[in-house]
Amino acid sequence: MSVQVQSFFHRDSNTFSYLVSDPASGEAALIDPVLDYDPDTDASSESPLHAALQAIEQQGLQLRWLLETHAHADHVSAGRRLKQRFPQATLAIGEGIRAVQATFAPRYGLQLPAADEIFDHLFSDGESFALGELRCQVIAVPGHTSDSIAYLIDDVLFTGDSLFMPDGGTARCDFPGGDAAQLYRSIQRLLALPDATRVFVCHDYGPGGRDVANETTIGEQRAHNIHVHDGVAEAEFVSVRQARDATLEEPKLMQPAVKANIQGGA
Repeated sequence: MSVQVQSFFHRDSNTFSYLVSDPASGEAALIDPVLDYDPDTDASSESPLHAALQAIEQQGLQLRWLLETHAHADHVSAGRRLKQRFPQATLAIGEGIRAVQATFAPRYGLQLPAADEIFDHLFSDGESFALGELRCQVIAVPGHTSDSIAYLIDDVLFTGDSLFMPDGGTARCDFPGGDAAQLYRSIQRLLALPDATRVFVCHDYGPGGRDVANETTIGEQRAHNIHVHDGVAEAEFVSVRQARDATLEEPKLMQPAVKANIQGGA
């Protein structure tokens, strides 16, 4: 049997989390888990986790990995909270988190331990890891942030905040450490994967009023992505991306989210 993917949508931040499992072994990974967070009271809630936790229990899964695609700026990660509940699971993120910490810790007056003291593992580009019998590979996709990575698990790609659904385009690049040209080059690496590769995105905002969606393919991205379809050159992408970014406001949870997430979440 091939990889099993279960998705969970957090409406407040338009974030998809994914429970990915190997049916043969029962081993599982949870990608980009989310907490509810109220900035007025500084209170967090595990309610967004309930469905995933129920699935893990009911299906008898062994949670082996807690995987972050990057230090998010629009929601508070549940990574550290889940690590307390599942101490055998490995909390992991891309090694670019060191640069993100170096950028934001002084900005927010934080004194942080080393990244490898916060996270159990820092992935390097091209690194492989195991999820039961499934083949997993890390692909560095900096541009949205300097720590952004994608996970290729079997024939399924989890893009984080690099590619969105084809009608949603791509992620913003105006945060400190972001770079539109770098994102374009990162995305070209993803688009070089086979057309049949299934793609699961981290965010969807229902452009045009459609229902939210989270699954597409590399072939559909190459044919229809409004920012990076086949034939779009780097200079054109950078111009469009920078013009779009100039209209965007800072995420309302950016400061508390980044402060928490460069430390593994709340």
